[in-house]
Amino acid sequence: MQTGNTSKLCARCVLPESPPNIVFNSEGICNLCLEFQEAKENLKEAPKLLESDLLKILAKHKGKQKYDCLAMCSGGKDSTSALYYMKTRYGLNPLAFMFDNGFEQEDAIENVENAAEKLGVDFLFFRTNKMKKMFQELLARDSKAVICHFCSIWYMDLAYETAARYEIPMIVAGWTKGQSTNQQVMNKCGCNANQPEFKEMGEATKKFMESFVKHDPDYKTFPYNMEEVLTKWSKKKILVISPHWFLPFDQEAYVETIQRELGWKFPRLSYPGRSTNCALNFISVHQSLKHFGYTHYHVEMSKMIRQGLMTREDALRDLEVKISEFELQKIATKLGQKIS
Repeated sequence: MQTGNTSKLCARCVLPESPPNIVFNSEGICNLCLEFQEAKENLKEAPKLLESDLLKILAKHKGKQKYDCLAMCSGGKDSTSALYYMKTRYGLNPLAFMFDNGFEQEDAIENVENAAEKLGVDFLFFRTNKMKKMFQELLARDSKAVICHFCSIWYMDLAYETAARYEIPMIVAGWTKGQSTNQQVMNKCGCNANQPEFKEMGEATKKFMESFVKHDPDYKTFPYNMEEVLTKWSKKKILVISPHWFLPFDQEAYVETIQRELGWKFPRLSYPGRSTNCALNFISVHQSLKHFGYTHYHVEMSKMIRQGLMTREDALRDLEVKISEFELQKIATKLGQKIS
């Protein structure tokens, strides 16, 4: 699998130069890093979220319904540890919820099954082929739209629908500080075109929505973007939260915990390194690197680097992980497509 143009990465983060939205100064530093530094110097630092803040939030909802929260589980370290903390640290009764677009990896499913069994929580597994036609069309058109963004819109809508059906007051995700800190930030999952690094991706997503999704009867109820999802479910007052926004633990600490307590394992194949994603994610990454020279993971890790949550060296290591052309083609074959 391609890894992008690593010879022209920003000297501070891991984004490549991509005019006119990402440009470097004479020192090889991108405009996004420079803007972040300027804002940091001119604005007061926002107060950090503390675990005491989380406890107050949880106290308002605990014990009101059969399930205190719907824990969105991918089988990865972040969502598995979020489920673990909800049950063991905070004494909530979560419903573990895993959603499969037809390309979930078996070792990820096994991680969630093991966690649910060891924690003694109910586990709801949802598998569908609903997205298959969309995936096929994205590849057939060689669209620049990011496959993962469509899944993000779909699974967030599905999570809200499931929480509403079971009258669950909270949705718990495994998002880290670099991914999201409030519900509005989830808009990035739908390619927020207001952010320079997402501008081209956002335009491609909108174009595909207008030319295919909007006119296909099989997707007549599919949300147009993440804003639509949030608006659609706003009246239900379902809170979306991640314990990782509040906890002081780093990933190394909670990975060790879930490995010891739940038998959690890293997947055989992963991109970025040390992550857990569905097999179709590899196709999404391949396409983004081909069309843009970077992925939404480069964006996410660059934000974490700027915030001091990740080193540039660690990001480069994780983004160098390669998936063979054979593995890519095997995944694409399931959609009746070929990778170019």
